Amino acid sequence: MTGKEDLLQALVEAFIMEKGTREFYLQAADKSSSPGSRKSFQELSLWEDRHMAYIQSLYQSALDDRELEEFASFSAKVLAPLTESGIPVKELARKIETYTVKDEGDALNVAMTIEAKSFNLYKDLAARAVDTEAKVIFEEMMAQETKHMNQLKTMQQALSKSS
Repeated sequence: MTGKEDLLQALVEAFIMEKGTREFYLQAADKSSSPGSRKSFQELSLWEDRHMAYIQSLYQSALDDRELEEFASFSAKVLAPLTESGIPVKELARKIETYTVKDEGDALNVAMTIEAKSFNLYKDLAARAVDTEAKVIFEEMMAQETKHMNQLKTMQQALSKSS
């Protein structure tokens, strides 16, 4: 036991949720009926890629381990059944099957819902975290979700001005 287990588990869970959200955004991009919504979901998946890279660097730093191959192997193999909003990827994928994302506005609305729920999940995890380092990680992820929501609002405003 190193005393870092709570932090490491928090990082693994955050990574898995970010990966699930990325997978959902990629599925949504594939199913989008307009180029604008497809582009929005692809950009959102890149946001999640950056979150995953950030979490990976924190994990490796906590272990004082710079072995990228081991983490890359983990990343490729780990199943990500939940999005960061706590909603199962399969459930969201079913919704996309039945709900047509007609345009970029629809895509942005779906993304805003996911990012808001993600913020709330990280807020709850931060409030319940016993480990101080894990709490800091969850608070940082809350800040990242806030940035995403602000970016989405900006994108929504730009879209409404161009309509």
